[in-house]
Amino acid sequence: MSRRILSLLLALSAAFALAACSGLPTTGSVNPGLPADEVPRTPDFLFVPNSPQPGMTPQQIVQGFIDAGTSPVDNWAIARLFLAPEARSLWNPEAGVTIDSPGDRVYTEASEDQITVTVTPSADVDETGAYAVSDAGATALPFRLAQQSDGEWRIVEANDGIVLDRDFFVTVFDAYSIMFFDPTWEFLVPDVRWFPARENSATRIATALVDGAPSPWLAASLETAFPEDVALASQSVTVDADRAATVELRDSALALDPTILNRMQAQLEASLADAGVQSVQMAVDGAPLEATAAPTRSTNVTTSPLVLNDAGFGFLAGGEITPIPGLSDTITENLGAPPTSIQVGPQRDVAALQVAGGVVARAQGDGTVLDVDTRPGLVAPSIDPSGYIWSVPHDSPTALFVSGAAGTPSSVAGAWGDASQIQALSVSRDGTRVVALVTVGGQHWAVVAGVVRDANGLPTALGDAHRLARLPGPGISVAWLDDVTIGVAASDSGGIVILDQLVGGEGIATDGPVGVTSLAGANQPSAVRLRDGAGILYIKRGTNWAQAGTGIFVLATQQGAPR
Repeated sequence: MSRRILSLLLALSAAFALAACSGLPTTGSVNPGLPADEVPRTPDFLFVPNSPQPGMTPQQIVQGFIDAGTSPVDNWAIARLFLAPEARSLWNPEAGVTIDSPGDRVYTEASEDQITVTVTPSADVDETGAYAVSDAGATALPFRLAQQSDGEWRIVEANDGIVLDRDFFVTVFDAYSIMFFDPTWEFLVPDVRWFPARENSATRIATALVDGAPSPWLAASLETAFPEDVALASQSVTVDADRAATVELRDSALALDPTILNRMQAQLEASLADAGVQSVQMAVDGAPLEATAAPTRSTNVTTSPLVLNDAGFGFLAGGEITPIPGLSDTITENLGAPPTSIQVGPQRDVAALQVAGGVVARAQGDGTVLDVDTRPGLVAPSIDPSGYIWSVPHDSPTALFVSGAAGTPSSVAGAWGDASQIQALSVSRDGTRVVALVTVGGQHWAVVAGVVRDANGLPTALGDAHRLARLPGPGISVAWLDDVTIGVAASDSGGIVILDQLVGGEGIATDGPVGVTSLAGANQPSAVRLRDGAGILYIKRGTNWAQAGTGIFVLATQQGAPR
């Protein structure tokens, strides 16, 4: 997980020069990420902004203060030099980040001691480190200044938080996955947060996990092993030279049973791994707590593409198809015509199909094919780890159904209420999130929502839709590339755009082959596959798309691998 996020961010820093539509680049190349076995390094440099200089005007002071947001060293010590002494302790830089384009900033001098900076945010990061796309439009930030006894101007009133242009953001801040559990306590689920680079990252991660909660859009979909009465005893997590972290907890942790402690250990180890921590010891008053990380279920899939061609259905390698026992025969022998979409469940004993006429069906390894949704205009379905098939009509985004083994449909409340159309959806491999490509007010968006389930695991509702990226045109296909990244194929006036989008962060867009109809992922974004309308299979080769096969009827997606 740590390697995946850092690789994406290193590529992002090189890709931000691309033109953008509401901040989303739609042309140009993308740099390849690091190999899976290579540990990426954060660039070995820090921004050192200028300190105040004698004789600076009020506007220059405000501009210097904003520019100094690029240095979080010593709690933004350089930025505080632009504040009057009495304001330095009052200003809270960690209240949030406004991400904008510096060329759009407008400085207005209402009077000699009052400067207003108008910014147009593309995104915001809140006090917990959670990232959100912004559509707030122009925002005015007022500053009041006063001349000091030495005649120099300093800021006496400023809004909390900092302003960063998007080119600097991914260098000043790093992304970290705060790990929570799904309701079955089988999967660890990442909740991406952004913290200042190289500035007490282990402490910030532990605080967000132990003393915090999942982001609001995920709150009803995730669980944490940390009880409310268990908190950090010290606001400092020590990490020694061997990258071993000690997390001191209050004495209420002494009463916890081993199951809870083991789950807490699993969350801490997985979360702190993003900060380079190799081992974690929980302690109370310096005494170690005995705990072993609870086992969790992987969301990795088989790396070979899963396809349907004239040789059958299965994994394609070296031009040969390796079938899935039982399920491949069901799909190739029990349908009158080839399906148009296939998503296979993690145990490979069931799949969600879209068959002739757009009907959504359930195919099982025992040869059974059951129609589960016959409504007109359905988009390609998805299947979750619990075996529920998700289906929804293109023109009725709120009419979201799920159906279990019996095929009986059940409605899911709260589905994309502000959308007029939906082009595609896919449930995450851990079953806690669903991503969709929707149209809202004539604009095209990739959005994600948390999945709310009842005590029996039946999906009953979606949480609030969380916007990930505005698309340049209607969505075509969407898939999970790993636990924190989605892949999107969308139309553009110039052709096809393929978006590699971090859930809770920035995205990278590149041109795709003409005529793409579907997209599938594996275990990292570099392994994305595409299929076009002529049945050509494409894979990524550096910055280009290379043909990897022909005669592909369906490029299927996987929801995991058998345990």
